[in-house]
Amino acid sequence: MILRAIRWVLGQLILFGDWLTRPKPPQRTPEEQAAIDAQTANLALYQFRLCPFCVKVRRTIHRLGLNIALRDALNDPQYQAELIEQGGQHKVPCLRIEEDGKTRWLYESSDIVAWLEERFGKA
Repeated sequence: MILRAIRWVLGQLILFGDWLTRPKPPQRTPEEQAAIDAQTANLALYQFRLCPFCVKVRRTIHRLGLNIALRDALNDPQYQAELIEQGGQHKVPCLRIEEDGKTRWLYESSDIVAWLEERFGKA
């Protein structure tokens, strides 16, 4: 019980720090943003709100100005089941990537950030 309370407090501090230091997204024309949105339409991030590694990935998503669906794999039984049944693990963060009719599940925050940077970080 005490450990749970400590984790909750630390999670709130992480979220507050994220809010205070959140990077600004890039300025794009509506056409450029629409093109990016079309590319991210088949992406979904399975995550927990208070997970520091998930915060890291969400910060990158925000900094790159991406519209990626966020799926709460802790509190939503449907997303939790999808993550386990289709992704193979109950581990977050996990980016679901649908390309060319295939679905890929990318785990590890650093791998997800690197993939997003490579794909969308070019300005």
